Amino acid sequence: MRFILGSGSPRRKELLAQLGIVPDAILPPDIDEDPRKGELPRPYAARLAREKALAVPAGPDDIVLCADTTVALGRRILGKPADAGEAARFLTALGGRRHQVITALAVRRGDRLWTRESLSDVKMKRLSDHELNAYLAGGEWQGKAGAYAIQGAAGAFIPWISGSFAGIVGLPLAETAALLQAAGYPLWRSP
Repeated sequence: MRFILGSGSPRRKELLAQLGIVPDAILPPDIDEDPRKGELPRPYAARLAREKALAVPAGPDDIVLCADTTVALGRRILGKPADAGEAARFLTALGGRRHQVITALAVRRGDRLWTRESLSDVKMKRLSDHELNAYLAGGEWQGKAGAYAIQGAAGAFIPWISGSFAGIVGLPLAETAALLQAAGYPLWRSP
C-alpha cells in the first residue's frame, strides 16, 4: 500500500505532516477546474475533489487523497484569479463581508471513494487602497482561491473565522484523518 497525495500544494503536504503522514508519492492530477454553468460552490468543490481522486494513477491497494478548496461569496465561486486586476476585484468584494471557504476531500482506495466537505465562515476586513496594493504587489494572491492565503500576510486581514483553520488553508485535519482511517490507512501507529 502506498499513500499518494494528489496535490502539488506544499501547504497540504505540511498539514499531512502534522498527522505524521509523509506521502509515498505526490501526483497532482490535471483536470479541468472550470465551474459548470450554474454550478454552486459546494457541489463544485465536491465534484473537483472526486474528479481529482479518480484522475490520479494508483494501484488497487494504494490510498489516494485529493482536495479542492473553494471560496464562495454567496452563490458565487471565487476561484484562482487570472491576474492582479481580478485579484483586486475578489479582495474588494470580500472586504467587510463574511464568506465561506469549502474544502472538499476525496479519498480513493481501489474502487471505493470516500468524500467529505469542511465548511468554514470567514470575515475579511475592508482593505485600504494601500493594503490592497501592497498585498497585490507581494504576489501571495497568485494561485489562491479567492486571491488570498490566510496562513500568509492576508491573515492580518481576517479578524474572525468559524470553522477549521486547517480547512481554510486547504486540508481540514479532523476530516482528513477520519477519511483515511475509513480507507484503512494506519494512522496513530506506534513507533
